Amino acid sequence: MSVLFLKRFLQRPLQVASIVPSSKKLIARVASKIDFSAPRIIAEFGPGEGCHTRALLERMSPDSRLLLFELDPDLARHLVAQFADDRRVIVLNRDAASIREVLVEQGLPHCDYVVSGIPFSILEAAKKKELLQHTFDALAPGPHSAFIIYQVTNELLAHCRHFARVESEYCLQNLPPMFVSKFYRNSAA
Repeated sequence: MSVLFLKRFLQRPLQVASIVPSSKKLIARVASKIDFSAPRIIAEFGPGEGCHTRALLERMSPDSRLLLFELDPDLARHLVAQFADDRRVIVLNRDAASIREVLVEQGLPHCDYVVSGIPFSILEAAKKKELLQHTFDALAPGPHSAFIIYQVTNELLAHCRHFARVESEYCLQNLPPMFVSKFYRNSAA
């Protein structure tokens, strides 16, 4: 376990939301939800110390882009240092709700996928609604585009009715166990 991750959890438990990084099984399960057969634009909300980020980068093509939204300044600096040599990665010490602005700033039309581990269950209702709408709006209109989230609860099912469909499963091989849900922007082709 990363000392920085534990330190940030102890200082900001509601923002970091877990005392340990995701398990290898959970990381593999989340990454398996993405079609890496073509270059992709992926955003990751709350990458923490980068365990999911590393798995995504291993699978991504050289022409793909990965936008990391990390609110914690120490974790953001850690991510910048860790991925300094990878031109596909852009680390943003910004609120994930700014995703549409960031896409415009980067000259990108949309995201193919948004991956998130941020604890939606503790967000205020208005903030949750805003972030989900910005996420939906940032996704490409294609049938593969999706919001992939791993959470302790599955309460987002009730808040993501604007997404066309959802697939959800439970990953017991993590501490704590997590729901992995994939919210598709559009219906199947």
